[in-house]
Amino acid sequence: MLRGPDVIRSATLPMQTPSLPHFGDNNRLKLFSGSANVDLAREVARYLGLDLGPMVRKRFADGEVYIQIQESIRGCDVYLIQPTCYPVNDHLMELLIMIDACRRASARQITAVIPYYGYARADRKTAGRESITAKLVANLMTKAGASRVLAIDLHSAQIQGYFDIPCDHVYGTPVLIDYISSKKLEDLVVVSPDVGGVARARAFAKKLNDAPLAIIDKRRQAHNVAEVMNVVGDVRGKTAVLVDDMIDTAGTICEGARLLKQEGARQVYACATHAVFSPPAVERLSAGLFEEVIVTNTIPMTAARQFPQLTVLSMANLLGEAIWRIHEESSVSSMFR
Repeated sequence: MLRGPDVIRSATLPMQTPSLPHFGDNNRLKLFSGSANVDLAREVARYLGLDLGPMVRKRFADGEVYIQIQESIRGCDVYLIQPTCYPVNDHLMELLIMIDACRRASARQITAVIPYYGYARADRKTAGRESITAKLVANLMTKAGASRVLAIDLHSAQIQGYFDIPCDHVYGTPVLIDYISSKKLEDLVVVSPDVGGVARARAFAKKLNDAPLAIIDKRRQAHNVAEVMNVVGDVRGKTAVLVDDMIDTAGTICEGARLLKQEGARQVYACATHAVFSPPAVERLSAGLFEEVIVTNTIPMTAARQFPQLTVLSMANLLGEAIWRIHEESSVSSMFR
């Protein structure tokens, strides 16, 4: 069993991993990486049998970013891998400049591959005079010259509709399910940490042989502050798996874990695609509430954010397969059937 904070596991996908000849002539497929998650980009390139394209990236004394593509991409299909994680504004601006550089270099198609989409939680107005920043970011990418977006586990489904260009939305579920299944947990119950995540948790439970589902009812009093109220469903004596799309400060998921243990859960696992881990997430998650915290590498995992209960799974194969299917103009959604 692969465990530990410094292990990244490449989970088996629900499709057969192709050998290199499957990818045919890659001359028109170009892959570039921003600075946000170069390790993931290298893994994706390895899956596709490609090298990351050469690019100059530097910052001037006043903080301005400079990007230069160092090979011809005229008429090529370019894929730019860049999660817009912390520092969000820096990585977002870098992505926009990369898109603009590729557009001006006459790329045929530019796909922004965004493993983690920043500003996704600002997807609607909850009070007067607020910005819907998730839509603003979509507009910026489109205006910069992106032809298409490939994203993983967007915070809400409506964000796909914010783009005026095609948006392929892929899910981290196959990678997470594969790992959970390999553990052969007994008396499993899948738990949604809030009412908004019920659809996600239900789909997760269905793929785990129709495991039972429980829901935590909570009321949020302020940003990043959650008050847990009660559990809807039976968790007594069971192994509970809390499922969410992201873990930020870990307040919600830790309060949920405490409640589950109060209600008699034997063990609690946390499972999420995006490990945002804003302070004090690491301290909360490593305090002994969880048997294991399972995340993916859509956001890079620095040494300071690692702890003994952490397991990091790789999304590289899934992303690589999605990129190839887009390039070949074949179905992406069939990956998840």
